[in-house]
Formats: sequence, structure tokens, C-alpha cells
Amino acid sequence: MSRVAFLYPGQGAQKAGMGKDFYENSPLARDIYDKASETLGLDMKALCFEENDKLDLTEYTQAALVATCLAMTGVVKEAGIEPDITAGLSLGEYAAISAAGSMEELDAIRLVRKRGILMQNTVPAGEGAMCAVMAMEADRIEQVIADIKGVGIANYNCPGQIVITGETKAVEEAADALKEAGAKRTVMLNVSGPFHSPMLIPAGKELEKELEKITLTPLLVPYVTNVTAEEVRDISETKALLAKQVSSPVRWMQSMEYMIERGVDTFVEIGPGRTLAGFMKKINRDVKVYNIGAWEDVEKTVSALGKER
Repeated sequence: MSRVAFLYPGQGAQKAGMGKDFYENSPLARDIYDKASETLGLDMKALCFEENDKLDLTEYTQAALVATCLAMTGVVKEAGIEPDITAGLSLGEYAAISAAGSMEELDAIRLVRKRGILMQNTVPAGEGAMCAVMAMEADRIEQVIADIKGVGIANYNCPGQIVITGETKAVEEAADALKEAGAKRTVMLNVSGPFHSPMLIPAGKELEKELEKITLTPLLVPYVTNVTAEEVRDISETKALLAKQVSSPVRWMQSMEYMIERGVDTFVEIGPGRTLAGFMKKINRDVKVYNIGAWEDVEKTVSALGKER
């Protein structure tokens, strides 16, 4: 019998039109979007479904993407598929915790709206940066940047794709050093801050205050946290982990390896795009990966999983 994980993408997966077909076809999905609009004072339909300039701004992106992922998740669960474990990349961890039964959808959406504002505004524009490093092993990257002050790993996405983060000059210096050391390519990312670096510790402290305002209920299934790449079963750990997460490396590759080692053989990526499926091809090609990003994907995935189970 398959062990199924629900996976949720992070910032960068968003695209205009995401979730529109779910809104049009599902009262449950429609309710999540409508309540999110009312709660945040934002027109979520315009933000998610129409071409606009706000969707790629961190302060809007995070709420839009999590609302979309949770609307899709509601439809998937309504169709009879439940996860055995969940995980989300950075921002996606909030959807993962909600899908695991501990966080109300609107609390998750409210929190990431605040998280997005904090992450965007904590470091002044131009002072922080991020850079993707291609075709170099993580341990080698760590060696090369160890003596460069102000830069560290942001994301361990998959073999051959690591992201560094930190002070702009330090990231640029590190990118040059990594190319000299043999990295195939380095790409400065178009982001509004040095996410998952110690520069975001103040944002985490402010986020902790927001987390204290919500009530978490016991998890129905475990989720795997980005901070340690291990599963969380005790929800009392979650608030501190989420506060730490904004300034800690995202251990995605290690999280996937952890789940596979514990018998998870089927992964369902829920949300726009196929970023996580792409990472999984480089992490482990032996597991099954399904994507639910459009309405027609639900029936196909439910049918396939039903046959497996």
C-alpha cells in the first residue's frame, strides 16, 4: 500500500490564472477564496486569476499562493484522497501544516500575508540578494563560501541546484568564487530580499508575535519541517520552527530523502507549476509524483491513487 505525501511549492510558483478553474467548479474552493478576500481586505480573485502587477510582490504573493494551494487541497480531500504526511517548500510549509490538520485555512492565509510583508520590508532594498548555483554539490558550495562573511545557503533544492543568500556584496563575491571553483552557472535571482538568511531574524521575531495569536490543533498526520528536514508530530514545536524558518536554510532535498527513507513512495504536488516534481527527478526517480495544478488533474490523480491503494 502506497504512503502518500502532499507537497506544496514556495514563492516563485505563482502565475496569473492559478486556481480559477477550482473557483468556478467547486463551492468549497470558492468559499476559501471569498473568505480570504474578506479577511485580508484584498480582491483575491483579481490577484490570483487576472494579469496584474501585484502577484509577484512578496507581500501579495504569499497569501495568493497559499490560498490557491489550500483551495486545491480542499477539493482533493473532498474527492477522497488524504495524505499520510505533508511538506511545503518555505512558504508552502503553511499549506502543509494546514493540510496536516493543525492550522485553519484562514489562519494560514492571514499569517503568510503578514509573513510576506515582514520578509519584504525587513531588509532595505538593495542590501540583500540571492543567487542560484547550478551543477555543484552542496558540500563543495559550503566549503567555498565558508570564509566569505555575510553569505550562506538559502535552499537545498535538489542535487545540482542550491541557492545562496545574504548581503548583496557577499553574495556577488561568493558567486564569483563559486564559478572559479567549478560551478557550471550562477544566476542572481530577482527577489526583494535575502530570504532564509540571518538578515531575516528580525522578521522571524515579529512573525512569532503573530503566531502567538493563533490556536493550533493536534496534527492528524505529521509534516516535515524545512528547518530540520525531520517530521513534526508535536504541534507545540511548530510556532518556534515557523519563526526560525524565515532565517534558516530550506532543507528540501534532505526533507524528501527523509520521507523516502521512511517509506513514502507517492508524492502529490498541489499548486501551480511543477517545480517540486522537477526537483524530485534529481533527488529520486524511483518514486511516483503527481501534479494537481488544474481542475482536470484532480480526477486523473484520484483515479491513479485509487488503483494504487
